[in-house]
Amino acid sequence: MATTASANGAGPVNEGKDTLSPEDLSELLAAGTKEVHEKAENTQFVKDFLKGRIRKELFKLGAVALYYTYTAMEEEIERNKDHPHFAPLYFPTELHRREALARDLEYFYGPDWQSEVSCSPAAQRYVDRIHEVGQEDPVLLVSHAYTRYMGDLSGGQVLKKVAQRAMKLPPTGEGLEFYTFDGIHSAKEFKQLYRSRMNVLVLDGDTKKRLVAEAVKAFQFNMEVRGQGQGMEEVLDAGMPVHGAMGGDISKCPYYSAKMAASGGSEYACQLAMAVLRHPTGQVLCAALAAALAGFAAWYLM
Repeated sequence: MATTASANGAGPVNEGKDTLSPEDLSELLAAGTKEVHEKAENTQFVKDFLKGRIRKELFKLGAVALYYTYTAMEEEIERNKDHPHFAPLYFPTELHRREALARDLEYFYGPDWQSEVSCSPAAQRYVDRIHEVGQEDPVLLVSHAYTRYMGDLSGGQVLKKVAQRAMKLPPTGEGLEFYTFDGIHSAKEFKQLYRSRMNVLVLDGDTKKRLVAEAVKAFQFNMEVRGQGQGMEEVLDAGMPVHGAMGGDISKCPYYSAKMAASGGSEYACQLAMAVLRHPTGQVLCAALAAALAGFAAWYLM
């Protein structure tokens, strides 16, 4: 049994077994999310990011989505910090990201950033699921915390360096505080501690299966948010305005309007037409866009 200094001030504690079993929660989560994890790492967004092809506007929108995601998750973590299935994983000083993201958004959008941003539809679905879990089935918060925080401590550190170089951000870290964990001296050791805490949770086999399924959902939510960012890139390439450049009113964004129109929202179809026709590039693209939406709607209704 390994002895490790506790990261939340509890002093040295025994952190489980020296060897891992395939039935340990950390191993089940790693195996159960392997396929979706690889799929997430191979999205076009991540490929472009790692190559340094980063558009600052998209990066800012990503930070907005993360802000809403972590706000929801950390609200539910606080609500359930004494729950027996989450209390061993409660590390607010070491892990919580909401305040760091708020500082990043202030750097990018200015002191009135809160009036400049809003939650995207994809991020809102993620947020809604986190609140549902926290209020109705708190054990599943473990899956969301594992998926986000462990990822931030792993690949997130690589992304920080790439983003800083590609966007020529200050070497002092402004705009990238999300990636900075001041309370953690060794990411590797902390991840080992966190996994060992997960492995000593008293859970039956059915609950472990549900945790794996929820972790897969968490990856899928993250991919949906990234996929929406890919759609935003298409809007930028067309020279059209995006959410964030419109006073935070997401309904004015033609990309969101197109998505909603395709799903049957007549109000959003009108918003799409108005937004496109007001913009010079949109006037050229209008006929093609309308045809594409009509084709999609026809296929959907078949």
